[in-house]
Amino acid sequence: MVAIARLVIAAPASGCGKTTVACGLMAAMRGRGLAVSGHKVGPDYIDPGYHALATGRPPRNLDPFLCGEDLIAPMFRHGSAGAQVAVIEGVMGLFDGVASETWAPGGRPPGTPRSWGDPSHQTPLGGDPSPREDTDPNFGSTAHVARLLGAPVVLVVDAARAGRSVAALVTGFAAFDPRTPVHGVILNRVASDRHERLLREALAASGIAVYGAIRRTDGIVTPSRHLGLIPAAERAAVAGQAISRLGELTAASCDLDALLALARSAADLPGPAWEPAVALAVPGDVPAPAGPGPLVAVAGGAAFTFGYTEQGELLEAAGSRVAWFDPLHDESLPEGTSGLILGGGFPEMHAAELSANERLRGQVAALARRGAPVAAECAGLLYLGRTLDGLPMCGVLDVHATMTPKLTLGYRNATAITDSVLARTGERVRGHEFHRTAIAPPSGARAAWRFSSGELEGHVAGAGVASYLHTHWAGHPAAASRFAAACAAARSGSAVDPAR
Repeated sequence: MVAIARLVIAAPASGCGKTTVACGLMAAMRGRGLAVSGHKVGPDYIDPGYHALATGRPPRNLDPFLCGEDLIAPMFRHGSAGAQVAVIEGVMGLFDGVASETWAPGGRPPGTPRSWGDPSHQTPLGGDPSPREDTDPNFGSTAHVARLLGAPVVLVVDAARAGRSVAALVTGFAAFDPRTPVHGVILNRVASDRHERLLREALAASGIAVYGAIRRTDGIVTPSRHLGLIPAAERAAVAGQAISRLGELTAASCDLDALLALARSAADLPGPAWEPAVALAVPGDVPAPAGPGPLVAVAGGAAFTFGYTEQGELLEAAGSRVAWFDPLHDESLPEGTSGLILGGGFPEMHAAELSANERLRGQVAALARRGAPVAAECAGLLYLGRTLDGLPMCGVLDVHATMTPKLTLGYRNATAITDSVLARTGERVRGHEFHRTAIAPPSGARAAWRFSSGELEGHVAGAGVASYLHTHWAGHPAAASRFAAACAAARSGSAVDPAR
């Protein structure tokens, strides 16, 4: 049984300040000496980076589409182990799920709605829904995750342009779905003492608690660009200062005692925690390599900020050792590298620096030529290509990448159509895309995936696989054991069989 205190921070829509309030609460509670665990609903990579700054703990995502709804509570138990309170930040509006046609993680570009504006510049959510998703329109929503965790919901309302109408909005959300009660509200972007009194008086008759009123604060800014908030890793010092100030502002503006009491009112959450080693012990999986594990180098730093914490945990459980490196600054791969993981991020913002690091690019190309396993997602795909916006990259793949005005965004159901170090032909996985770049050609002679739309995607070359598709390995743990086994084989000089 898990008796961790927990709160879900939700909102009526994107852009109301969920991330601001969630991070502020995490920092304020940590400032009280509590161990705080931060979680994000959905596949967003950017907001969790700020959660990590606020809590000092690894960030965690809770995504029923990518991992399956049965794993949400176990993964929460795992991620919150050792914490005294957990804050779960929602996604979009409280009841917006996979069926929504637009999903915008991590904030918004300046002047652009969180729904990303012009639908002609979007690729809608794809895939064949399961019967469960087809019958529940808020599958994958914040409300869905709150129910799976038995967690009380607090609604963040942007009051900047509202008065008494806030009460109608909040009571409407509270009554909309009896399965998901809204226990209280935090008013954001309040203009003045008079404005706050007006809002509180309007809400007094609703029976819904007001847990705080946060004033408009121009001095705390989290800047955005083409894919949302700028990741914390790209502005670590400034972001850290902003989180500290948010914590102070939240502590002064919200009733932390009442919020903690609400969090502690959540019932025990029965069942076991997700464990990487147990997740790997499934029929047909590859046994962990014997002896000292192979070293897997994982790209990090400002250009490669997208990744799920559980990926490294699964690799270690599969017998690998994980070492991080920064392609912007490190001129060599970690000594003894047997395999390479290049996750997502923003290489387009750092293309000149990545290109200038010729020594590392040469090492990556040489490693791939030797047959070492390489797994690349999105940013990693661009880095492995010949050029990115005309600048030389690693040249492992014969592709050229460019920035475009089109946002490709959405969940995907994909079937492996080529054996690789991550999946066997015919296996189905779930992932998502999130990019404004395009590559030519869009798929290789040996494509990695076929989407449910019929589109071919990705490249399989030697022991490498590169794709725009982001996957969560907790939902496909065989990827970790296969990759670790392939790395062990490559280290020993054995032939790498991608079908294993």
